[in-house]
Amino acid sequence: MPVISRFYGIIIKMYFQQSEHNPPHFHAVYGEYMGAFDIKTLEMIEGDLPAKGQALVREWAIHHKEDLLKIWDTQEFKKLPPLE
Repeated sequence: MPVISRFYGIIIKMYFQQSEHNPPHFHAVYGEYMGAFDIKTLEMIEGDLPAKGQALVREWAIHHKEDLLKIWDTQEFKKLPPLE
């Protein structure tokens, strides 16, 4: 799973396989915790990422929503800037 971005110890990844299921989503890993986030709603649809981690991921994703959807649709890997 390619790494899209890293910030505050959080790693953002996305699968690049035709068989990957919908809805369009990305994965956030923070230590032993993981969360899968719906790109369109930014809701965590799976995982156990703590609330503070979820808030940081959503804040980052708001700024990169269009890019994330484009990466999902085209499956063209692109690194995105971290949350600052």
